[in-house]
Formats: sequence, C-alpha cells, structure tokens
Amino acid sequence: MISGAGHASNVVGLVYIAAFAPDEGDSLGSIFARRDPPSGAASIRPDKDGFLWLAQDTFRQSFGQDLNETDALVMAVAQKPIAGRCFEDKAGPPAWKTKPSWYQVSRHDNMIPPETEQWMAERIKAKKIITLDASHASLASHPKEIVALIDEAIASLG
Repeated sequence: MISGAGHASNVVGLVYIAAFAPDEGDSLGSIFARRDPPSGAASIRPDKDGFLWLAQDTFRQSFGQDLNETDALVMAVAQKPIAGRCFEDKAGPPAWKTKPSWYQVSRHDNMIPPETEQWMAERIKAKKIITLDASHASLASHPKEIVALIDEAIASLG
C-alpha cells in the first residue's frame, strides 16, 4: 500500500488511483465498516490458505465493468490475491501526512465505495482530486486520464 511504502526516501509524492488511503491505526476492514459493503464484495472468495480472490465468473461486473470482455478475462485470470488478514492489519503512519498526494475517484467502483474514495481523498488533502466514470479498474479503462493526473503530479513536483 502506497500510504506506507511512500516513506521511501526516493518517493516525493503519492498518486492514489481508486485506492485505500488509511490513516495510522485504520484497517481496510474499519474503512469498509463505515458503509454498506460494496456490491463487488460478493465476488470475493477465500482459498484454503487465507488468500482472497475475485470469482472469475463475476470479475468483470465486480472489478471492471467498463472493460471489454477480453481485457476483463485477462485480468481475472492474471489476478493476484490479497491475504485476508490485510483487512484486519492496522496501518502505520501514512506518507500522505508528509508528502503531497493526488487522488482519482472511480464513480462506478464496486470494490471500494465511491463515497469512501471521496472521503479518503478529502481526508488526505489531495492537491487534486479527479472523478472518472470508471470502475475499480480505472487504470485500464481510463489510461489517458490517469497518465494526465500522474504527469500533473510530476510536473508540480519539479
């Protein structure tokens, strides 16, 4: 998660793309508990080792409903799991408190509620917040807008 990894000495700014931006002591589960579960949560399947996957048959509507079928299938097949305990682990001090940040909200995100994304973007005092008519997979469905936000962040940092 970039909130913690952003403390590396070579990181000068953070760009959140429809992502969690926890504060110290937050867990992903505590952030989710602020609202009703997003519809995509119904697609999450645990494996025997405690890792969480998105079901391939519902991946597109849960994660990337604005992707074409082929792109969604490739992402579903190539997905990497998240450890279930990550939803319980408490975050350490976030880099967004000391480094400038930008945030992209996905208006049609079924994995993180858009209202939660907006709340996190405001809480971190993002230098710029953009909202896209996008799913959670905004990196793939709106690459030009994402690159423009990153380029703007880079330009403002010199």
